[in-house]
Amino acid sequence: MYKKINYIAAVLLLLASISVNAQVTTQSPYSRFGLGNVKGALLPQFKAMGGISTGVYKPGGFSNINMQNPASYSGITLTTLDMGLTGAVTTLKDGSKSESSFNGTLSHLAVAFPVVAGKSAISFGLLPFTELGYEYTVSDKLDTNSVNYLYSGEGNLTKAYFGFGQQFGEHFRVGGNVEYIFGNLQEQASLEPVNQVAYNSRNTKKNSVGGIGFSYGAQYEIPLGTRKRITLGYSGSSSSSINYKKTFLTTIYQRDNEGNEISPVVDTVKIVENNSAKMKLPLMHNFGISIQRDNKWMIGADYRMGKWSKLSMDGVNQGLQDSWGFSAGGQITPDATAISGYFKHVDYRVGFQYDKTYIQLNNQDVKQMAVTFGLGLPLALSRSSYYKLNFTTEIGKRGSLTNGLIQENYINFHLGFTLNDTWFRRYKFD
Repeated sequence: MYKKINYIAAVLLLLASISVNAQVTTQSPYSRFGLGNVKGALLPQFKAMGGISTGVYKPGGFSNINMQNPASYSGITLTTLDMGLTGAVTTLKDGSKSESSFNGTLSHLAVAFPVVAGKSAISFGLLPFTELGYEYTVSDKLDTNSVNYLYSGEGNLTKAYFGFGQQFGEHFRVGGNVEYIFGNLQEQASLEPVNQVAYNSRNTKKNSVGGIGFSYGAQYEIPLGTRKRITLGYSGSSSSSINYKKTFLTTIYQRDNEGNEISPVVDTVKIVENNSAKMKLPLMHNFGISIQRDNKWMIGADYRMGKWSKLSMDGVNQGLQDSWGFSAGGQITPDATAISGYFKHVDYRVGFQYDKTYIQLNNQDVKQMAVTFGLGLPLALSRSSYYKLNFTTEIGKRGSLTNGLIQENYINFHLGFTLNDTWFRRYKFD
């Protein structure tokens, strides 16, 4: 028992260290806007179904942690551990040009314990919140001189959460998460004259974030018989004020004949260090529904909306627009009670998602869509332990090639390991 607890503590510390020190985990010019590319609070088994989760209570007989709607925690009947990693192949297209990249990282660690089995449970863990990673150059004229504007950014925000879910009566559930959002976001904008003997200038902006947020949810179940049900769900996150410290630096630098930057910098023109400020996060709403036959099949849909037009940093609105999107998907398990035939026990999942993001460029909304699919592969199980490997693939695109925009095609891979175990059960001996 204590070895298992110590193991979880060690992994939590490792993942926290990696989250704090991680640099570029994405290559997306669209991550320049807002706080970076926003990552949903979803494990691979939910991503495989297009991201449906708000109205999902128990997708099968296996306990899963659904952080998107903490009301679902009440259905956790065994100690549950979920951890995994993610990788992405991204191809950027701009007319006839294209560029591909690969990034991978540890993705999540989540733990849940039943308080009263089938009635209440707690959960805690670490998840990615946003990712920032881009680098590109824009050539232009300044007066009559040719110049290059160089833009780059890196960093991420991580979410540590602690949540509780409770069921009231037979069909109604509520829950909430307290979340600590932390990390660093750094961006640079440089001006370099072309074919001129001149100094280059660079502005560096760094935001070190650390503050508390809240999310919440509710679910209501409508029985359709002994093994069928409809689940209606709502979840959201509050419009929280998050503390951060901002640093701003303006420097003058040079490059040698080969184009390499000469160190140290020629001069530091301006520096503002560790000024305290607040960012105002947007209010988020999610609505979901699922229909299922226990241990056989489930289908569902989600609708989401975010008030990103209200995002502000140090009192300055970030010029974003409100977002909305929807997901649809489901899973099927051929025969979870079969005595033989491994593939009868496998969960087969598929889904679709569409989003109008909070970005608008050249009077055109930047949209994102993807098809998703995955497998839930049961591993060897014992009398009191159950293991499952969840593999998910997302194939999608963001943006388009019209109106001078960049099209971002991506293939995301997610691998998660889920453990169900009876850690805190007191056994009686005759």
